[in-house]
Amino acid sequence: MSQIINIVEPTLTSEAGHCFSFVSSLCQADKKTRFILWGNYLSSLTLPAKNVELKKHFFRKIRKIQSFFLYKKLLATQEKILISTAGRVDLAIFDWASKGVIPPNKVYFYFHWINESHKKIAQLKKLAIKQPNLVILGPTHSVVKVFQDAGFKYAHLVPYPVSAVILKNLAQVQSFSRVWFAGAARQDKGFGKVVDLIEYVDNLGLDIPFALQTSSDHFGKYDTETKADIARLKRLTYAHLQMYTDTLSVEAYSCLFTGAICIQPYRTADFADRVSGVTLDALSAGSPVVTSSGTWIARQVERFDAGIVVDTTSPEQLITAIKKVIAEYKYYSEKAVTAGQTLQDEHSANHLANVILANKI
Repeated sequence: MSQIINIVEPTLTSEAGHCFSFVSSLCQADKKTRFILWGNYLSSLTLPAKNVELKKHFFRKIRKIQSFFLYKKLLATQEKILISTAGRVDLAIFDWASKGVIPPNKVYFYFHWINESHKKIAQLKKLAIKQPNLVILGPTHSVVKVFQDAGFKYAHLVPYPVSAVILKNLAQVQSFSRVWFAGAARQDKGFGKVVDLIEYVDNLGLDIPFALQTSSDHFGKYDTETKADIARLKRLTYAHLQMYTDTLSVEAYSCLFTGAICIQPYRTADFADRVSGVTLDALSAGSPVVTSSGTWIARQVERFDAGIVVDTTSPEQLITAIKKVIAEYKYYSEKAVTAGQTLQDEHSANHLANVILANKI
């Protein structure tokens, strides 16, 4: 009988975004395992493989309460549990839901990133003593070190899995087609800086094609600043702008990287050591990247010379970088293809699968 892995992702509603690509890549890494995917009750996604069962479970406003009862139920089974986008609260809820010490190789938490504070570290240290068998996984050394320093015995670096769908499309060097801002419209991802850039390009009278995703992260919510940026964007008369207001299908999203320059003017403070799924998608598709200095993204770009890193995200610096990549697009695209091939191996979902399915830590 094949083992069962429960993947808990309460905000998962569709194929859009990296919540889906994360779990999809894991599910496709081992076709013999049965996966039960606990998503949002509004989920409308297409299952990534025949070995996946979708449970439309979570309501947004009460998902923390639902988590307690679900975790309690799953702890009583012989099945494994993965919290694929874990937060510190998930650790506490599992402790409350358990009747004692959770056994080894039972519950896995993937922390994409974590904010540190003295209060949180103190809480983590208490949880590490009470629940020594919890397995903490993270994509970067800085994330993992927080948990190691707190006393978790099983805190390990496991690369963020690259999208399985992007991998199907072998990257090829293309001619330049567009400047592409992919992913949710958020301030930490520099959405406002991109609007500033397009406004600047419009005033200069340039004809560089731009494509932007303006969809929200989850549940159709935007912060006030992003709402204002979207309104400002809609008032522009730039003729070479294509906006994608609705969430894109996986295929449509993937195709927009073809011949593109992927622009990521992300906040350094938020992405200094935070992995970007968009970057992995872009390089896997052979799309050069223009990004902010001091970020994980910048280190990948510099490592392979697969784009340009800017010191500031001013329109002047961004357009200078974009023009340079356009002028030498074949060179930068070739470097992006090389980067993508290397990162596909380094970020293969097999690494995550081996930890959870085969207990290979």
